[in-house]
Amino acid sequence: MKKRWTILLAAFMVMGLAAGAVAEDVNLILATGGTAGTYYPFGGAMAKIWNTKIPGMNVTAQTTGASGENIRLINKKEVELALVQSDTLDQAWNATEAFKEPLQGMNAIAVLYPEIIQVVVGADSGIKTFADLKGKKVGVGAPGSGTEANFRQLMDIYGLKKEDINSQYLSFAESAEAYKDKHIDAFIVTAGIPNAGIMDVSTQNAIRILNIPADMAAKAIAKYPFLAVAKVPANTYKGQTEDAATVAVNAVLISGNEMKEDVAYNLTKTLFENQAELASAHAKGKELSTTYAVQGVSIPFHPGAVKYYKEKGFMK
Repeated sequence: MKKRWTILLAAFMVMGLAAGAVAEDVNLILATGGTAGTYYPFGGAMAKIWNTKIPGMNVTAQTTGASGENIRLINKKEVELALVQSDTLDQAWNATEAFKEPLQGMNAIAVLYPEIIQVVVGADSGIKTFADLKGKKVGVGAPGSGTEANFRQLMDIYGLKKEDINSQYLSFAESAEAYKDKHIDAFIVTAGIPNAGIMDVSTQNAIRILNIPADMAAKAIAKYPFLAVAKVPANTYKGQTEDAATVAVNAVLISGNEMKEDVAYNLTKTLFENQAELASAHAKGKELSTTYAVQGVSIPFHPGAVKYYKEKGFMK
């Protein structure tokens, strides 16, 4: 009889372990962007790492319309993870720009890589600072774009008014063509580096990336906390012999705020512990760093991510 009870007890234990294994399985959808952009392949590379390194984890990268749509999907609880730009994130949280009401059902997990604000002028141009753009014809990005918003933020910091600059609302490609044809004096691009449009221009024209000095960068970040210090290293573009100091928005991984702490912790820990593998899968993975992972985000971090960063000494 005793033997029989021992066998039954063992069977129940096995069943319990099996049930526990099933309960631990986690299925998540990661909202990314269009197939031609950076977010989708980068999201797929992250998902592969999580799925192979975390037992029971199944993350699926989903194509979307990128930042704005991703924030709405997170807040509707239609996805659990998303990639977004830090400025769009701030706008959603505070109900500014295109967002008419605050969307706050989300937390930051990590800053992934910078999307750098680059103001391009001629190498021999008399435009030495951003303030010198006054009275000039400038390609400021497509209407309503993040790039155009970034240009307005810099104008604000430098005390320039809308009428001070002859703004041309052009896409990156259109700005590049207009600059080559000498229809504009300068143009702005917010993107990862190197940017194809700027590279194209630099093959035929001697260019310079305007510096945003430390004091002005600090002023910008104080008013717009989704910005972060950045630089365009020397030789990023043909003829660019010196580093250019500037600011950047960031590509950010976010989660819904209902995600369990242990799940967010494991996602964060696994991402950074396998940075080398991510870098080999996608070029932007080389820019992932715990040094910058908690900078340039204006919304709260998930408690699970905070736990990891505190363990590593990157948060107090």
